[in-house]
Amino acid sequence: MKAFTDLNLKTPLLNGLVDLGFETMTPIQEEAFPVILSGRDTIGIAQTGTGKTLGYMLPLLHELQYSESLDPRVLILVPTRELVVQVVEQVESYAKYINTRVLGVYGGTNINTQKKALAEGCDILIATPGRLYDLTVAQSVKLKYCKKVVIDEVDVMLDLGFRFQLTNIFDHLPTRRQNIMFSATMTDQIEEFIKSYFYNPEKISIAVSGTPLENIDQYCYPVPNYYTKANLLMHLLSNAQEYSKVLVFVETKKSADRLQEILSPHYGSELAVIHSNKTQNYRLRSIELFDGGDARILIATDVMARGLDLDKITHVINMDTPKFPENYMHRIGRTGRADEKGTSLLFYTEQEEEYKRQIESLMSQEIPVISLPEEVEISKQKTPEEQPRVVERYNPHTVIEDEKGASFHEKKDKNKKTNQGGSYRREIAKKYKKPKTRGDKNYNRRNKK
Repeated sequence: MKAFTDLNLKTPLLNGLVDLGFETMTPIQEEAFPVILSGRDTIGIAQTGTGKTLGYMLPLLHELQYSESLDPRVLILVPTRELVVQVVEQVESYAKYINTRVLGVYGGTNINTQKKALAEGCDILIATPGRLYDLTVAQSVKLKYCKKVVIDEVDVMLDLGFRFQLTNIFDHLPTRRQNIMFSATMTDQIEEFIKSYFYNPEKISIAVSGTPLENIDQYCYPVPNYYTKANLLMHLLSNAQEYSKVLVFVETKKSADRLQEILSPHYGSELAVIHSNKTQNYRLRSIELFDGGDARILIATDVMARGLDLDKITHVINMDTPKFPENYMHRIGRTGRADEKGTSLLFYTEQEEEYKRQIESLMSQEIPVISLPEEVEISKQKTPEEQPRVVERYNPHTVIEDEKGASFHEKKDKNKKTNQGGSYRREIAKKYKKPKTRGDKNYNRRNKK
């Protein structure tokens, strides 16, 4: 691997990296550095936890010149508020000895405070698309000098519905600029976005999204239902020495709150939760407690945990099996980072078995199955989502598709007519062999002229 000292970096920048203990580059950093430095549009596809932030920031900081201009010259867009806070901290640590002003803006906080901070000036602006769009519309930020634009975790942004904001932000950027995009996956939505805004980009792909991470031991448990999953989770967490820092993934905010309610009486202050319905301060506090070791269990949804750089996670536990196999890869990538060993556990029900097979197909390997421990109580309680759907059998307005009786019949053709707009007149003309309006005096008057 190439060393940072081989890059002929500016001395203040290199000193900052030395303070952080960085010596050699990761593959994505090594390949991205010359491409981004050349000024060419760049697309980086790499697994989570491979050092993407430093991968794009290193060349940008290396060539960023001192300026007294108040307007930002580098724009970095990330999907969540937590990522803004994290990237700001990382950039400030890289640029510790460089006279560079870094500012982060995101929703959920007072926009007027952010307007004042922007008025004081910044060189690097890190923002969520929603808040930056609001600031742009209010004319509180000028993007005409932003010649370097980075979109990080772009697949999450598009999944969250930020396409409209991204489009409007790009319309306010200078035409001549360098676009840099980093993502863990490549989807049709992203390809379409690239075609709209990127010019002849260089694509750097380090790891296929289905490649399993070698530092992670993977196992799965077949479990009958949600509450049995919760019992299994508590059984595993009772071994505090082995499960010393655990990230628990759930599919929905409702599921996160439900699990918090189940675990709180047993683990109290050891437990933290993060999802988008929590307040900003609550979310940041949860991350601080977990990252600092005060809380050893963090319950999170996919979107909230995406891209967060949380150190020394011993276990990632999937309370549900993701419907999209790529999301499984993002989840387990939270552990086994920086050459450390990690463990991933997947809980799946009979209904989720097909999703598990899709994950195994993507990775081209099977996940070893572990039987449910005898100590774990099998619960008969079911969540509302697991309850059988009640059908009102005697409601005359309800048609039960698989129980149509002998008296059921399709509509007659004449009753299947739909509004065809202008074509209806043509159908009438076919039927009567002449326009129906022939006898209309207004029609005749128009045709005599």
